[in-house]
Amino acid sequence: MAGRRASKHGVVVLCLLLTSLVACGGRPTATDTAKADVQRVLDRRATAVLDRDKAAIAETGTASWFEDVSAVPLASWSYQVTGVHRSGSTATADAELRYQVQGYDSAPVTVARTLDLSLDASGQWYVVAEKPARKAPQQLWDQGEVTVVRGRHSLVLGVGHSGEKLHSFADLADHAVPAVSDAWGTGWSRHVVVLVPRSVQGMGGLLGSPASSYRGIAAVTTGETGAPAQAPADRIIVNPDAY
Repeated sequence: MAGRRASKHGVVVLCLLLTSLVACGGRPTATDTAKADVQRVLDRRATAVLDRDKAAIAETGTASWFEDVSAVPLASWSYQVTGVHRSGSTATADAELRYQVQGYDSAPVTVARTLDLSLDASGQWYVVAEKPARKAPQQLWDQGEVTVVRGRHSLVLGVGHSGEKLHSFADLADHAVPAVSDAWGTGWSRHVVVLVPRSVQGMGGLLGSPASSYRGIAAVTTGETGAPAQAPADRIIVNPDAY
C-alpha cells in the first residue's frame, strides 16, 4: 500500500510538472505570435520596397513615405524584429533596418527603427508609422523626398535642394576623392555617398545630435579608419548652411 501511495504521489507530481512546463513554455505566447506575424509583414514590406511596388507596400501599411525613398538606388532592404510591445489591437515593434546602396555599400548599413502597428478587420497587422528608434539617427528620407545625383566618384543624395546645387556637391566630391587617394593611398573604396539635408537641423538629425554641435562645420565624415573591406561606404554629411 505504501508503495502504491508513493507511486500515486509521484504521478501527481509528474503531472503537475508537465502541466507547469506546458503552461510556461510549451505554447507560444500572444507576444511571440505577434512578433512572428509582424516579422512576416515587414518581410513583405521589404520585398515591396526593393521591387518599387507602392501598391504592395500599401498592403502592409502606410505607403506615404515611398516617394521619399524611391529614388535611392537600393541593393538590399530588410527588417529584423527585435521586440514587440502589444496592447490589444495595437503594437509597437523594435526593429533593425538593414539596407545597402547599390554600387557603394559592400555591407549593409544597420539602423534602429520603431514601427507602430494596428490590426485590420481581418486580424492582420499593418504599419501605421515608422520612425528612428529613440536616440537613433534619422535617415535622409525621414526628412523628405530624396533627389539623387551621380558623380564620377560619388553619389549625392539631397533633400530640399535643386539638381544644380547637388551637382555642385558631386563636383566637389569628385575632386576630393583623387586628392585623398594621392595623400593616403588607394586602400579604400574611393567612392563616397554624400548626404545633403535641407539645413543644419537636418544634419544634426542624420548624426543623432543637436544641430548646435555642427554650426560652422562644413561637413562630417562617418566612415571609420581601417574599416573592413566589406563595409558600408563612407558617408559625408554636408551642412548646407555653411556653403
